[in-house]
Amino acid sequence: MFRRLNEALPELLLGILLYGIVIQAAGVWFAEDKLRYSSGLWIGIATAMAMAYHIARIIAETVDSMDAQKARGRIIAKGIARYIAVVIVFTVTMYFDLGNLITLFIGVMGLKISAYLQPALHKVLKKVTGKGGGSTDETNTMEREVKM
Repeated sequence: MFRRLNEALPELLLGILLYGIVIQAAGVWFAEDKLRYSSGLWIGIATAMAMAYHIARIIAETVDSMDAQKARGRIIAKGIARYIAVVIVFTVTMYFDLGNLITLFIGVMGLKISAYLQPALHKVLKKVTGKGGGSTDETNTMEREVKM
């Protein structure tokens, strides 16, 4: 399902999840309130994954169905709505004391970290699976042509 939406989306989501596992394993031992640390982190990770999916969906919709001017306006509007949703997540987490806001922010930053590390994760998946992660044979052919 995710691959149909965007070739890199499954790898991006996997990267966010792996980032969450690493941060959880590294930081939970030093936190005074382990439950709030963990809940804040995983709320942030879930938010980052939802943002990645939303970004991919909006890009696919606007590229496929609209002219350039409408697409630009739609991307801006949906981007603003996405950040309003993130503010709502932070506000609800703070108001109901659901988790640590700092670890929530660290979790949301998983989207950025995963985006930067996605090419490296793609190479690792390509070596491990032999399939190339999200790449197709056509993409691999184009990569070889570009390198030549």
